Amino acid sequence: MKRLKITDHHGWTPRKLRKQERKIKNAPLRQRVMAVRLVMEGSLGKEVASMVHVRRQTVSHYVSLFNEGGLELLLHRDVAPLREPFLTEEQQEEVKHLVLTTTPAELGWDIASAWNTKILQSYVHHRYGISISREALRKLLHRKGLSWTRPTYTLAKGDPDRQKNFERQMDLIKKRNRSGFRPVVHR
Repeated sequence: MKRLKITDHHGWTPRKLRKQERKIKNAPLRQRVMAVRLVMEGSLGKEVASMVHVRRQTVSHYVSLFNEGGLELLLHRDVAPLREPFLTEEQQEEVKHLVLTTTPAELGWDIASAWNTKILQSYVHHRYGISISREALRKLLHRKGLSWTRPTYTLAKGDPDRQKNFERQMDLIKKRNRSGFRPVVHR
């Protein structure tokens, strides 16, 4: 097995690379610099691979990148092209507005009083002819600043005076528990 060699240091020493490692916040990029530094210090490729938890071929690739273009090429990462969103920006805004201002029951879409991803998924498929997963819808709504909440109900026949009295009693119990008072439980 051939030993990996750094053929062109590009002015970098192991000490300078170690300093550079500490500055890099991105763990995978820091790992690349560490691998090159360890090879520069004389470690075998398979030893370095074991230390930085990558394959030996990956370490070899890092060394060849460093030899070809120095630290700049080693740290350069091509970003994958972005996928087209399922819904256009206009459609996304329509869905957001729909969720904020209406209920499925109001539109005659469902008897539910609140939107959920299952109902919204069928609505989007019917309205735009686009099949989108429930998880993708959840992420879309989250990006638009919406979050899932459970609807709260108020009791129509509830007595407001009794409710206020109950809340006061609960506050007293909470205050007693904070002060170290513990109720005695008989078994």
